[in-house]
Amino acid sequence: MKNMTSVLHYHDRTKHRLSRYAASLGYMDWATQPNPFRRYEHAPILPLIHSEITPPYHLLFQKEPLPVAPLCLESLSQLLRYSLGLAAIKSHGGSEWALRCNASSGNLHPTECYIITPATLGVCDHATLSHYAPREHALEILHTYDEPLAEGTLLLALSSVIWREAWKYGERCWRYCQLDAGHAYQAIKIASSMLGWECEILSVDTAEIASLCGLDQHERFDAHERESPDMLLRIGKSNNGVLPITPSLSYMANTLSPAHHDWPVLEVIDRSTHGLYPSVEPLNTIRAVPLPSKSTGEIILKRRSAQMMDGSAITQEQFRTLLDSSLFCSDTPDVHFILFVHRVEGLEKGMYAYVRNKNAFASLRDAMDGIFRWEDCGDSLCLLQEGDYRGAAQMISCNQEIAKEGAFSFGMLCNFSSSLEKHGAIGYKNLYHQCGAIGQMLYLEATSLGLSATGIGCFLDDEFHALLGLRDQRYQSLYHFTIGRAIVDTRITTLKPYSSASKRLSSFP
Repeated sequence: MKNMTSVLHYHDRTKHRLSRYAASLGYMDWATQPNPFRRYEHAPILPLIHSEITPPYHLLFQKEPLPVAPLCLESLSQLLRYSLGLAAIKSHGGSEWALRCNASSGNLHPTECYIITPATLGVCDHATLSHYAPREHALEILHTYDEPLAEGTLLLALSSVIWREAWKYGERCWRYCQLDAGHAYQAIKIASSMLGWECEILSVDTAEIASLCGLDQHERFDAHERESPDMLLRIGKSNNGVLPITPSLSYMANTLSPAHHDWPVLEVIDRSTHGLYPSVEPLNTIRAVPLPSKSTGEIILKRRSAQMMDGSAITQEQFRTLLDSSLFCSDTPDVHFILFVHRVEGLEKGMYAYVRNKNAFASLRDAMDGIFRWEDCGDSLCLLQEGDYRGAAQMISCNQEIAKEGAFSFGMLCNFSSSLEKHGAIGYKNLYHQCGAIGQMLYLEATSLGLSATGIGCFLDDEFHALLGLRDQRYQSLYHFTIGRAIVDTRITTLKPYSSASKRLSSFP
């Protein structure tokens, strides 16, 4: 009960409101900007391989999966390269910064990844625990196990350096860390599909994840920069569920910032949402196979978060394809879309609901204002009310114009109270993971269609709820999004990652 109270307190405390935003410094303390790259001092480095040969994107969504690739250095390299690796180096005015394949709030990248491999050709003839270093596209070998692990089974653990987001976003940052973890999970799931591998989140306790990766060895981390365990993924064959035992590790984590600002509520919400990761009932629908498209690798590397939209329209076919693509995230049954349609050919301007889980239709309709029409537009899309919602979209998105200049924007409305009742406090974390996973999928789908997208974490929570007539916590919006055509800033140069340009990133403090 105490943990649930902490969740509800944090959720309300970190809502943005017209009268005030959630607590943060209110300025950018550049002197303490965190290093976006975690490294372990003196850990042995295993360089990974670069491959540009990837299957066409549309083949990932066929009924039959692609041929299963063997687990080896080459396949492991491809998995990490196209999920958590660098996508590009941007350069402007003498500054350079990296973009990654997995989207992140403010490009701050709190998510870290640890890999537990069995004896693997080209990696090690023993089972190993490694940390992925995306700047170098390499593994840092932290431990080799004496006991063997199940052949063909790969475990990936995701954790969050909460300080990286707190540096900019203050108390609301825990939300963004969890969205980022969801983005990372879906990026891994897509990269796994490229190799014909299945990927799932295991229902294990966060304390087990911490022990497995050495995250509970607090002496190895700066006290303000410890990593919080998020989820454990299994790729490949099922195993017996027994995790290897990791002893005390000797490698110290690098310090990311010279000084830190303390936000006590972050430790409370993080501690309150530890526990056994929930198993959710998957969606019973699947997405349609999209039209033939470019290679998956090309689409992943071109994914960007748009900074500005040009206000142009998209076709209804593109719109429907985008909505349908979210169904590939089958383990996200608690998320629905409330859409502001601005410029979609063949659709009236207005507010719509996309009910992704048909079992929730009556509950969602009853929770919202009775004035809405719920006119059936086919394929789970309902028109709630006609009208021009561009102004409302901008206002709700913290007055960001991009929400009205996209072809459409929307909020991800979640089964809030029922998820917490069913799963406990960790259900709050899972809801954000569901939203982040959908966001990553929509980024890739938009890119495949020649469009652009942007995740919006800054929105006025209760103003959006009031617009819908929501009077309780049965449903809460946890993530917003907009899709359209981006205006590209031609002053910024794009360089390929893992070239001579990327090596200069090593000078980051």
